[in-house]
Amino acid sequence: MTNAEQEPTPGPLDLLVTGPVFFDLVFTGLPHGPVAGTEVWADGMGTAPGGIANLAVAASRLGTRTGLAAAFGDDAYADWLWNVLGQQEAVDLSASRRYRHWHTSVTVSLALDGDRAMISHGHDGPEPAGTLVASARPARAVVAELTGPGSDPWWQTVADAGSLVFAGAGWDPDESWDPARLAMLEGCHAFTPNAVEAMGYTRTDTPVDAARALAAHVPLAVVTMGGDGAVAVDASTGEEVRVEPLEVHALDATGAGDVFAAALVTGTLQDWDLQRRLRFAVLCSALAVRHFGGSLAAPGWGDIADWWHGTVAAARTGDMAARETAEHYEFLDDALTGHPLARVRRADATIARFSDVDPGGSGPAPTVRAGD
Repeated sequence: MTNAEQEPTPGPLDLLVTGPVFFDLVFTGLPHGPVAGTEVWADGMGTAPGGIANLAVAASRLGTRTGLAAAFGDDAYADWLWNVLGQQEAVDLSASRRYRHWHTSVTVSLALDGDRAMISHGHDGPEPAGTLVASARPARAVVAELTGPGSDPWWQTVADAGSLVFAGAGWDPDESWDPARLAMLEGCHAFTPNAVEAMGYTRTDTPVDAARALAAHVPLAVVTMGGDGAVAVDASTGEEVRVEPLEVHALDATGAGDVFAAALVTGTLQDWDLQRRLRFAVLCSALAVRHFGGSLAAPGWGDIADWWHGTVAAARTGDMAARETAEHYEFLDDALTGHPLARVRRADATIARFSDVDPGGSGPAPTVRAGD
């Protein structure tokens, strides 16, 4: 094991995330899925950090000071992931560790009809998540993934220390959705499952009913519904909010749920009301699926500004749908103030180079090769 070499950003973090990091290889423009004994050609491909890195990058691009406590291997994939996350995306890796003779987990993602199919390979981390988190600086918010009964609920310690804990469901490979898992939500501020997970855990028939049932376990229950938007219930006030989706051309849904969660945390830390937080999260996830590459599809404030200015311009031409959307997102006029509107990097077909865009917005950066 080796310690992180990145200099930590002074002061507390806004957000700390932990979990497995994957090297994602994404293929797009497939005419159909692969069939045994045949070869399928894709129109495009890209590489990007995956797994929990989806959420870390999405939050960092929104200006949320984000730390990642994760295990990295000692192979070439890990070199690239470490540099992209720490240097290009400004994710604080001071609580992450690199382990000798442990290889990077890999996912091949096939973008098909607006959704994706994935093949993954990897191994459990060398140390429990709680061990890595224990070395991290304090954070205003923490994202955790529900584990099975009997597992160490490490997030309860950081919740006791004052962090807001946002829990994700984590996929149940057996799809049994054991309600006993909900006991792991003790101490969490929010739970953000998708509709299938939420209805499975609560044995309900609709996402709205599931959100209401989950509000008995956490102060904030949020259920994402993909192309149908999202619904949330604030247990402290009884407020229910449902937000419709935004119509975009979806290229790749990889990481959309992580982008949603990152935007929800960002809005919460800015003390936005529930309606605004949910609309912002829906917007960010909608902007992400227009590009391929999971983490590197996440929007920055420049992407949000471009969408907002385009929507306002369309509304001024008399486009009624754009006018209604603009009314819903008027808060962006204030939200965009003070944020750098730099371009952000998209996934591309090589792992040899970093972005040619300076994340600080000052223009092209020098060409750098991974491992230099």
